[in-house]
Amino acid sequence: MRGGTVERMFSINTIDPSAQSQCVSRGQILLQRGVDAPWVGFIESGRVALGVLEGEVLEHQIGVLEGPCWLDASSVVLGLPHLVDAVADSSVQLRQVSIEDFRKGMADMPESAQAVLADVAMAHRRQTEFAVSRLAKDAEARCAEWLLSHARASDHGVMAVELQQRKRSIAAQLGIAPETFSRVLRHLREQSLISGTGRVLNLVNPNALRSLAGV
Repeated sequence: MRGGTVERMFSINTIDPSAQSQCVSRGQILLQRGVDAPWVGFIESGRVALGVLEGEVLEHQIGVLEGPCWLDASSVVLGLPHLVDAVADSSVQLRQVSIEDFRKGMADMPESAQAVLADVAMAHRRQTEFAVSRLAKDAEARCAEWLLSHARASDHGVMAVELQQRKRSIAAQLGIAPETFSRVLRHLREQSLISGTGRVLNLVNPNALRSLAGV
């Protein structure tokens, strides 16, 4: 996804045209959940992945921002901590504006515009909260649910899933890293819940998968 409405309601030049630009390399952590950064980032160009870090790896991804746009301005507008981690998914050109200057820029807006901005920020935050809450269901459960929903009965009466997409695309749908998806499939094979290593996965124990998925 591209930057939301909050991120596009006013430009970087409205806040601080003198803010210094810096180049951030791929893989660098830009924001951390629950941590109040002393600045607000404006992505001039490049791609930033949003999700939940486990260690230094973004195991669960819920979206992508592509510049030009603000980086989680909603949290700053509401004065609340960040809900997600943000990691540079490519080389990123970033400008940092102090929280104080950002809020001064907001204060210069008409009161009606400030009210709209706050409403949009709250709506955006609720969407983010919902997306993060989905991650409460662990990767194995989500994979099991996905396998069950895409399974079809073969000529031999065995439930099977034909992988018609690349694993990277499937992992993105599930909100997990491709490496996590591969690891989960390997674990399900070791538990004898599925079999097959090519493009067709057989569901050896559908009932156990349903229990794992909670469906």
